[in-house]
Amino acid sequence: MHFRLRDIRLALIFSSIVHSSQAQCPDYTTYSQTPHDPVSTGPLALPFMRPTPACRTFNSSAVEKVIMDMKSLMKDPDLARLFENTFPNTLDTTVKYFSESENLAFIITGDITAQWLRDTANQFAHYHSLLAVDPKLATLVKAVINNEARYVSQYPYCGAFQPPPESGLAPSHNDWADGVKVNPPVSNQTVFECKYEIDSLCGFLKLSGSYYQATKDSSFMNTNWRSAIDQIFRVINEQSQGTFDENFNFISYYNWTGGGGSLSPMVNNGGNGEPKAYTGLVGTHHRPSDDLSIFAFLTPANAMLSVELTKLANVLDSVGDLRNVSQQAKTWSSRISDAIYKTTIVDNIFAYETNGLGSRYVMDDANVPSLLSLPYLGFLNKTHPAYIATRKLLLSRGNPYFAAGKSFNGIGGPHVDPWNPWPMAHISAIFGTDNDQEIMQHLYLITNNTNGLGLIHESQSIYNSTSYTRSWFAWANSYFAEMILDLADRKPGLILKQNKSYKPGQP
Repeated sequence: MHFRLRDIRLALIFSSIVHSSQAQCPDYTTYSQTPHDPVSTGPLALPFMRPTPACRTFNSSAVEKVIMDMKSLMKDPDLARLFENTFPNTLDTTVKYFSESENLAFIITGDITAQWLRDTANQFAHYHSLLAVDPKLATLVKAVINNEARYVSQYPYCGAFQPPPESGLAPSHNDWADGVKVNPPVSNQTVFECKYEIDSLCGFLKLSGSYYQATKDSSFMNTNWRSAIDQIFRVINEQSQGTFDENFNFISYYNWTGGGGSLSPMVNNGGNGEPKAYTGLVGTHHRPSDDLSIFAFLTPANAMLSVELTKLANVLDSVGDLRNVSQQAKTWSSRISDAIYKTTIVDNIFAYETNGLGSRYVMDDANVPSLLSLPYLGFLNKTHPAYIATRKLLLSRGNPYFAAGKSFNGIGGPHVDPWNPWPMAHISAIFGTDNDQEIMQHLYLITNNTNGLGLIHESQSIYNSTSYTRSWFAWANSYFAEMILDLADRKPGLILKQNKSYKPGQP
């Protein structure tokens, strides 16, 4: 008994020390807006932007090893510093809650205290090769999947969520959701925001599939997960239907009014969006950028859905479970892919959005999934003629959301404005080419435009190099680091001292 009491006292003292240490940690939103020493030895003198070890929200020895490896291997100390800041950013700053015993984790996007299905999948994408060598990191990802499975099984049309009750964290008030009506209705104690974006469900599938691929652990496929998968197919079936049946009866399963304090205006036609005809594609009310879709069938989101459904079928076949779901996934994947090639390409150019009634919108948005990111998504090869032609158009005035200034250019979107391109689009462009010159141009447009802060921002003005949005945007940091690791493997001679491929997680 005395031994147990002593252990309890020690635990309380340790908990008090940890709580006190965390209480002294600066808010990273503020911390990320000011450069910190030591600076890199390159001409940009980029700052060191990681929190102190005591203030990091999750620690991984495997992640630290990759950072040390890359710092020793990379040619450019400024680029190495950018990798050092971005690669661990998700673990350093966004793990708001993690309980191995509860199998739950709550991951924020950065400066917004909510868990987005889309963001989380991408925030962890560059760690997948490490899951097999870092069991604790794998356990964290598994807990993220389980938490999201609970969200999706209850609210499959929603994309952003509050902390789980087990965390003891209070729900955040979302001013942007005030006055917004959603049908079916949602609880703001669970849901942070309920815009319907099909790529959010793709993100959940992506995280699940990559976890299994890395670990071969199928224990994540619990009751919560199976229920979530059922709900995903419910949404696919509902949102692939046309607006009217053969007798012009109006079909609606979900609507979102917008308005109030929302950043996005009301979805037209009573919250149901523009009319669409059946094509085999799946409609979505909002884009990955949170902006309204003009036409319901968003090509890159459907491309991602097709890819992730194939991966889902492969996982289920490997495990030997849910054969009917696997067949359903294969059928929908093929149907969606066929519809993309049949209904979205005109004169060798992919449309960003279509409606099945002849209307098409040729543009691109910086957020992933995008047309520029089709090779990254795994939908097609970067040498595909339609991708090459579309890419050329997207990176020119032919894309209404392409803009260029003296020191920065690229693709943005209406989420900010047309004259603020996003570094994320340059990352997608690098994944989509094998041309060394193009890769280096895109890479240094990013590297030279962090406003001296050594992090990847949401957007950057073409008029003013010191004007940007979101100093703390974890997804963009992860995507950049993922791209650097891709180059270290695919094009090592461009960024490494020796032209020898580097793959994290390998001896």
